[in-house]
Amino acid sequence: MLSKIIRQADIDKVEKYIERADKIVIVSHVSPDGDALGSSLGLKHFLSGLGKNVYVIVPNAFPDFLRWMPGSKDVIRYDKYSEFADELIFSADVIFCLDFNALSRIDAMGNVVKESAGRKVMIDHHLDPEPFCRVTISHPEISSTSELVFRLICCLGCFEDISRETAECIYTGMMTDTGGFTYNSNNREIYFIIGELLSKGIDKDEIYRKVFNTYSEGRLRLMGYVLYEKMIVYPQFRSALISLTDAEQKKFQYVKGDTEGFVNMPLQMKGICFSVFFREDAEKHMIKVSLRSVGKFPCNKIATEYFNGGGHLNASGGEFYGTMEEAVEKFKMALVKYEDLLLKN
Repeated sequence: MLSKIIRQADIDKVEKYIERADKIVIVSHVSPDGDALGSSLGLKHFLSGLGKNVYVIVPNAFPDFLRWMPGSKDVIRYDKYSEFADELIFSADVIFCLDFNALSRIDAMGNVVKESAGRKVMIDHHLDPEPFCRVTISHPEISSTSELVFRLICCLGCFEDISRETAECIYTGMMTDTGGFTYNSNNREIYFIIGELLSKGIDKDEIYRKVFNTYSEGRLRLMGYVLYEKMIVYPQFRSALISLTDAEQKKFQYVKGDTEGFVNMPLQMKGICFSVFFREDAEKHMIKVSLRSVGKFPCNKIATEYFNGGGHLNASGGEFYGTMEEAVEKFKMALVKYEDLLLKN
């Protein structure tokens, strides 16, 4: 059995919104990951099964290893079809905002979503949601937005309406946002949900292979290069850093998603509890920052304080506008400031 965490008032409102809606739009954050796409497509399949016209719109491209997901070919990219997407957003009866808590997280779509008259519903698990939705279902203690979508469907009394396609998408989001259930996944109810998803006919082993075992030769060679040449270990701080410039990515024929999971690799070393990955994004003229930790070390505090970001205790992200050398120096400053917490962890 699942504990009821979503307020009944919110469940009732969402139920009315869905009943009265004909056209529904689902939007998610820039550079969609497994949870963003899994929760969005999972909800799309569920709502389509109820006879609704449903569209999923994302700001830009998602990784190739998620293209197998049912419904992914119908996802609309805003950076390619902005006029069409604008029409859909402005004419939507309901807009579900999944896996983000601020309009800035959907880039150019932000103003369009804000100005649309459609009833907005946020479903998210990040801290400090902004008040731009009529209904805000925000639970940072939950492992993934996909898990929240499953819980909401069950609260609506619609478990029987979950198709295999819906279950596959939800499971993918839960799996990817917990690193294959290796962090943020100690809640036993997660495994009850997995059991329920298995009852819908999903093959969780096959899903794992499709997500984690379909990388290119370039990705594997890049991984070797990163571990041998680019990983810096700071044993005195129980920390490690990996950085990649734009030129280095091009050398290995980088495609979106090739560096997925790199930030977690240093945590496999004994004694390391904090890992950071810097990846230069030449197109956006900034450095993408990923942070991971184990135990009780709050990597989200460093993300917020030093890298214009935030997130969860053990998994956070941010960005840095400057050179790679400046970003590294900032990282070193953070290590010194948080030395006591790092050593106590």
